Amino acid sequence: MLADTYIPRRLDDQWKIGLWDVDVAAPFLFMLFLGYLAGSLWGFCAASALGIYLSRKMARAKADKHAAYPLHWLCWHLPTNPLSSMRATPPSHIRRMVG
Repeated sequence: MLADTYIPRRLDDQWKIGLWDVDVAAPFLFMLFLGYLAGSLWGFCAASALGIYLSRKMARAKADKHAAYPLHWLCWHLPTNPLSSMRATPPSHIRRMVG
């Protein structure tokens, strides 16, 4: 009964790409891909710089907020479609609920 049992403390950590969260690294990787598709060195450099800027803005917007803040923001600000709409909750444009 004196066995040293390892109990993990972080089961629900976000996915990582290197040291960065996926939602912070995604704008940079997407812009890197678009820069590659541009086919020129200047286009690649400009897209990479824009990707770094967007990733830093995402990291600052996410600082000191809930881990799922980007998903919550997308839920409230993107239009609903049949694939992303939730059946148990009202549409996101209804801000006040009675009951």
